[in-house]
Amino acid sequence: MTTRGPDSQHRIVILHGKDSFLRVEWSRRLRTSLETDFGGVDEFTFDGSTATLATVLDELRSYGLMSSHKLVIVDNADAFFGAEDRRRAMERYAEDPMKEATLLLRSQNWRPGNFDKIVSKIGIILKCESPGDADAARWCVARSEKQHKIPMDMDAATLLVERVGADLARLDSEIGKLAVGALASGRKKIDLFTVRELVGASREEQAWEIQDAILSGDSGRAAAKLTELLRISKAPEVMISWSAIDLARKIHAAAALAAQGVSDGQIAKDLRLWGESTIPILRAARKIGEIRAAALLHQAIQTDFQMKSGGAPDPERALAGLCVLLSDSFSSGKIR
Repeated sequence: MTTRGPDSQHRIVILHGKDSFLRVEWSRRLRTSLETDFGGVDEFTFDGSTATLATVLDELRSYGLMSSHKLVIVDNADAFFGAEDRRRAMERYAEDPMKEATLLLRSQNWRPGNFDKIVSKIGIILKCESPGDADAARWCVARSEKQHKIPMDMDAATLLVERVGADLARLDSEIGKLAVGALASGRKKIDLFTVRELVGASREEQAWEIQDAILSGDSGRAAAKLTELLRISKAPEVMISWSAIDLARKIHAAAALAAQGVSDGQIAKDLRLWGESTIPILRAARKIGEIRAAALLHQAIQTDFQMKSGGAPDPERALAGLCVLLSDSFSSGKIR
């Protein structure tokens, strides 16, 4: 979290990674440094997926009319560098960059190569990834005090990270909400109670939300919920997998009891089913039957085993396949 950022001495800056907050923050610091040292700065932004090589190079090599320095930004830079001829041309530019221009390349994904080696001599490359939970909590405490003008207890920050993940953009948004909530309640700081009151369930608790999505019988909804849990809520893959297994287990047990002629009320009591999921579970159990339910449970367990043993190189894809399989099966009564 104390990484030296870009400054006016860097002629080329590469910011890559999934944390949008860090990309924006480093960009802001770069521009501030340029304005401090060069006065006015002309800024030009291009979309790397559509911009031509000639357009970007012409902007870099031409002199500004209004200011003494230019900041040329290329977003989706990985797409811009996708063609080999572009990469080679940019390597040649990096070997002798314009002193009157700074090139800022921003992208979620980035494929390092010879260009990076050249840039390291005259610029800086920063990976914008979310920090670990402990660093994120410390960042929250500092950010709350400095930016939102309200102290934040460390245990409150730790709980906040546990509940929403370590993405700095989302954490900053939540801190703003907590600051308003705390002040409106007459509190002079963001404490543990404030977080518990205003922030949703933890990532582990959110993992159980996949069950409702699967039980809907809408595979698209199940896949979307999985993506939300993994990429936004940062729910642990192991918890989502266990949640899917738990659902398959309950439906298999319910199907076995139903095959013995046990009533729905007694099944719910025996399996301790409660809440809004009770009826969908019982309906799914009677629809697919004991044999199919057993096959689905076996598949859920097998998927979990493959994820933990390295048999599934892409855990997210494996979980997506399982969630779609379960959802489709509960909807149609068939195993696909």
